[in-house]
Amino acid sequence: MNTPRKRRGAIILWALLALPFANGVAAQSLLDGQRYVGDAGEKGKSADERNDVLTFAAGQFHSAACDKWNFGKAAYRATRVGDAIAFEAETVSDSDGRLVWRGTVKGDVLEGTFVHYRKPAWYRPNPEPVEHWVKAVRGRTP
Repeated sequence: MNTPRKRRGAIILWALLALPFANGVAAQSLLDGQRYVGDAGEKGKSADERNDVLTFAAGQFHSAACDKWNFGKAAYRATRVGDAIAFEAETVSDSDGRLVWRGTVKGDVLEGTFVHYRKPAWYRPNPEPVEHWVKAVRGRTP
């Protein structure tokens, strides 16, 4: 027998089961469709990359300036922290290693860091990680 009480219970149960999935989609899409243009440089130094275009689309993060080293797009995670959005991503290059990105977006400004874990080579068997800073503005064109 399909009573209104049973239907209401089924709706509540489905809503509770779907909640974790809805939160995951919302967290992923917090920055989707956003584009930032700015500068980056090694920690403690001035910018050595100018007008890098950082994009968040379809759950993927991308740095256009890193294309020349074969770093591609990567899934990103984003969470709301007060009036800011924190994000993380890890891009990988078969030839150059990996970059671990962490930052926040507050208003129209993206600020963060990325650590370059260089790929070992015969002449550099244990390379030290190199930390960089990044600062960009939403939608600005180069």
